[in-house]
Amino acid sequence: MVQASPRSERRTSVDEVFEFLQEEISSMRLRPGDKISEADVANRFGVSRQPVRDAFSRLANLDLLLIRPQRATEVKRFSMREIEKSRFVRTAVEKEALRRASEFCDEVGAAQLDAELAQQKVALKKQDLEEFGRLDYAFHQTLCKIAKAEFAFDVIMAEKSKVDRLCMLSLAKADRMVDLVEDHTEIAEAVKNHDADSALAAAQKHLSRLDKTIERITETNAHYFEPELV
Repeated sequence: MVQASPRSERRTSVDEVFEFLQEEISSMRLRPGDKISEADVANRFGVSRQPVRDAFSRLANLDLLLIRPQRATEVKRFSMREIEKSRFVRTAVEKEALRRASEFCDEVGAAQLDAELAQQKVALKKQDLEEFGRLDYAFHQTLCKIAKAEFAFDVIMAEKSKVDRLCMLSLAKADRMVDLVEDHTEIAEAVKNHDADSALAAAQKHLSRLDKTIERITETNAHYFEPELV
């Protein structure tokens, strides 16, 4: 028991630092290209550099940090190639999940979708971007549960996290949240009606809304992107 305690505390410290920095980056409080120091983060949390280093490594694996020997660690800039790859993978997985959800949706699943849409509308009314982001994840997770393919959400979540920062920039526009609630409503209604084709069409429209955001950001904030890929 005595030997297990330090490992447990260290693991908790890594998770704490990781979750804090992931939220700072995903919410765009830390912007692409911003420098980040192990020493500064360690001082903030009152821990040694090792748990910070481990948290940095986890964030790098999610393409959120760029770690280079003998150079400052920085928040990863957007990569058009990685964005395209992420959207391709997510689209493929989500299509199959929606087909299955449309087949298996029952009264319990329909009620869950309705409840989550109601929560999204409350977040929209309050203009609570962070809460809406959480509810967005929950909505897609519920669709995977209805599809009896909860494992699919792991893939969707991993790919979605790679473009969340772009989504936050687009959510800064109030009408963007309105569009997303409408998209989710269309998807949910199609799934509840066992209409896979309509669900897929609504999902494609939903995913394509990011195109204008990417175009706008490349024009106004080109430095957020890897220079060779702009």
